[in-house]
This record gives sequence, structure tokens and C-alpha cells, in this order.
Amino acid sequence: MRVLLQRVLRASVVVDGEGVAQIGRGYLLLVGVGKGDAADEPGRLAEKIVNLRLFADDEGKANLPIAGVEGEILVVSQFTLYADLSKGRRPSWGDAEGPAIASARVEALAAELEARGARVQRGVFGATMEVELLNDGPFTLVLDGASLSSA
Repeated sequence: MRVLLQRVLRASVVVDGEGVAQIGRGYLLLVGVGKGDAADEPGRLAEKIVNLRLFADDEGKANLPIAGVEGEILVVSQFTLYADLSKGRRPSWGDAEGPAIASARVEALAAELEARGARVQRGVFGATMEVELLNDGPFTLVLDGASLSSA
């Protein structure tokens, strides 16, 4: 799995002109699922995400986790994180997992975040979404499930 994490002041998702999710201060997570990703990656990624210290404390240092600022998380599926651009000018999606497994893994990540106390909103898997955000910083990280330690 790949997660593009953006610290935001707010973020929202609109599908077919209708607002389906919105958060205030917190994280927008764009989540891609690749072929062969381990089934335990949603849990390991959730553990890492909820414990990252990316918010400023009283001294202005990035020292607080999302719970420390009562933040929220918006999870949006993003298969394009697995684009292969090595040949030609049109991306290939061969490394992205199929919709059935990918949908379940994205939902598993959202559920694992909730199980760790996070307030989570979701985009709509497979829909054409309008995602709007106000990036805070900007502060953007890429997390790759394959590179996370099991501890």
C-alpha cells in the first residue's frame, strides 16, 4: 500500500455534485493498493499514522499526534499512486490491485484508524471525486507499507 498523507486545515469530497465527506484539521490520506500488498499493511499503516507527531506543540515543534489536536482523517482511494510511467506517455495501472481487493484494503485502513481512536471520514471508492483541501504547511509525506517495520 501507498499512502500520500497531507496535513490539512480542512478537506472535503464531492461526488456528482453532492458533498459526501468533510473534515477540519487533520490528515487527508490518498490511499493506493498494489498487487501483492500484505494483508496486515492496513493495521501497520494505521498504527504509524495515528502515532506520527506532525502537529505543533506549545513551543511550535511538530510534537503532537493527531489525537493531540483532536484532528480528523479523510481517507480517499487513489489507485493512480501505482501508475507506471516507464514506457511511453500514457500511464499503465498494471501494478494497482483490482477493485474488489483494493476496496476492502482501503476500508480496512479506515477501520484500523477508527479502532485506534481516530475520527475518520471516507471518499467513495471507484467514484470520480472532487477532492478539495487546504494544505497546512504544506506538510506532505509518502508512506509505503512495504517499508514499515513490523514492530
